[in-house]
Amino acid sequence: MKNAHDELTQLALDLTLGVSSGDRFRRLLATIRQLFNCDASALLVFKEQQFSPLAIDGLAEEVLGRRFSIEDHPRLEAIARAGDIVRFPADSQLADPYDGLIPNHEGELQVHSCIGFPLLANDRLIGALTIDAFDPSAFEAFTNNELRIISALAAASLYTSLLIQKLENQIGVIPQSQLLSNPDKKNSIEMIGNSAVMTELQAQIKAVANTDLSVLITGETGVGKELVAASLHAQSLRNEQTLVYLNCAALPESVAESELFGHVKGAFTGAISHRRGKFELADNGTLFLDEVGELPLSLQAKLLRVLQYGDLQRVGDDRSLKVNTRIVAATNRALHEEVKAGRFRGDLYHRLSVFPIHVPPLRERAKDVILLAGFFAEKSKNKLGISNISIDPEVIQIFLHYAWPGNIRELEHAVNRAAVIAKSQSQSSYIVLQAEHFIINSQVDNDGEQNNEEHQNSAVHLRINLRQGLREATDALQLSMLKQAYQENNHNWAAAARQLQIDTGNLHRLAKRLKLK
Repeated sequence: MKNAHDELTQLALDLTLGVSSGDRFRRLLATIRQLFNCDASALLVFKEQQFSPLAIDGLAEEVLGRRFSIEDHPRLEAIARAGDIVRFPADSQLADPYDGLIPNHEGELQVHSCIGFPLLANDRLIGALTIDAFDPSAFEAFTNNELRIISALAAASLYTSLLIQKLENQIGVIPQSQLLSNPDKKNSIEMIGNSAVMTELQAQIKAVANTDLSVLITGETGVGKELVAASLHAQSLRNEQTLVYLNCAALPESVAESELFGHVKGAFTGAISHRRGKFELADNGTLFLDEVGELPLSLQAKLLRVLQYGDLQRVGDDRSLKVNTRIVAATNRALHEEVKAGRFRGDLYHRLSVFPIHVPPLRERAKDVILLAGFFAEKSKNKLGISNISIDPEVIQIFLHYAWPGNIRELEHAVNRAAVIAKSQSQSSYIVLQAEHFIINSQVDNDGEQNNEEHQNSAVHLRINLRQGLREATDALQLSMLKQAYQENNHNWAAAARQLQIDTGNLHRLAKRLKLK
């Protein structure tokens, strides 16, 4: 590293600069590439026995969505347990976690150089840095002491960012005693994605989590409303207490009151003992009412009383019980329209929606689809006992242009099914999910019901498109979107361009190429 003085100096200076974590990590990997002339590198954070990528270079973007459990990845386990630099032999038989995940290099990585840097802070593992090169002798010129310098600087960079993040989470809202009890608990619920709308969603969650305000989570089926509720609870002052879940849509009206408020022995036929309801079970914690729009009107009035006064009566009991329960509710209905139609109480709606949070559909989350696809592919790999699994770049491109009417749930099911199909058709333990492995019917949602008209018009039948070439599939998608936007805007090209967020001139040229004009 005779000529590396400037690069190492810049790495050290970055620790003192007020740059974002993302910029700091990107500059770190850029410097690593210059120093080692490596083909791929990754910076990962370690938590709960798994490594999560924070920044990558030379790897497929889906890697950012993957979570590598050390029990499933022997190389990462070796790095985690070593406590020092790990040089893997060029012909190591240990599976590489990035097999199939380096662009233009499908399947198992052959003989190559690989070094793992465990990143330590106060003698505790906080992450890892990995570098790979196709040249088996690429890193032989570097001594272990030189590599330890890089490891120390990378560890300092990661530790600085984690410390800043922790301090931001602690400012003025959490008692010191609680901070020391379980520092990782508030971040244990992970939401995959770094798009602008996801950043805004996470900011809203953070803003309201440490209050006792009621939160109404809205969004289409399959967007992850339950995960938002779990994140709200995990980041709240109530996170040491219980989060109780109740699906209102699956609640028979005959037992709904008992489920919510409990009952005493003899209150009705079959009530052979006292039973606490969900409100009591969630006392001092959080009660998540999923699909709250499905509650019958008769029960809405009783729910309103508990929200107003904090007391309830078990079925068959004359006594009132005080509870301190935070309510987080979720619905895929437009409750304000339900209020107008007389199907939902307006006073209850306003009590529930003190702080509304809207979860965006997957089609508005740009490249989060890539990260989520990688996340689900890694989960499928572990469930099916596959050595490694990757997604063909053509499939990724079509994923980016598909409407995903079933949202995250549809994507998860699609990847899981494709993994099962691919495994059944392959003799290798290294699986690449190809177009023909995906069977998705966009005309039916995940509940088996017909989608609404908007989704039927906007969705593209992925089964057909995936069996075409990428150009044909993309053209079909663009033509479908142009037709829909043109019709929805009363045949006004300028308005259609605004809806599609493209330049009017480009829209006209695209329409001509697709023979729409």
